[in-house]
Amino acid sequence: MSVSLDSRNVARRLLLIQFLAVMASGLLFSLKDPFWGISAVCGGMAVLLPNMLFMIFAWRHQAHTPAIGRVAWTFAFGEALKVLLTFVLLMVALAVFKVAFLPLIVTWVSVLVVQILAPAVINNKG
Repeated sequence: MSVSLDSRNVARRLLLIQFLAVMASGLLFSLKDPFWGISAVCGGMAVLLPNMLFMIFAWRHQAHTPAIGRVAWTFAFGEALKVLLTFVLLMVALAVFKVAFLPLIVTWVSVLVVQILAPAVINNKG
């Protein structure tokens, strides 16, 4: 299996695990109040959607063979766009939709933790 295909499979698994974490958090918080469940899903989507965008951006640029210095700038631009989009989505959720703060932040942090820990679990072959 090629390296690019393997990296795409790992990225897809990571997105699936993050999506499952968002849904689980939304269901657990909705046991307290349905509005809390919606707030939790908003917090998780504030991480998941920028990650999806970044991975699509990375896959599109993976097919090309740009100069070595350009790879770093492309990655930095994609990462900055991801952080900015996360910030905008959190602000929209808090300002426009008036979601509950606690489930929003708890789910946001939990999906970020999944983003950090899941690749280690996925890549552990033994």
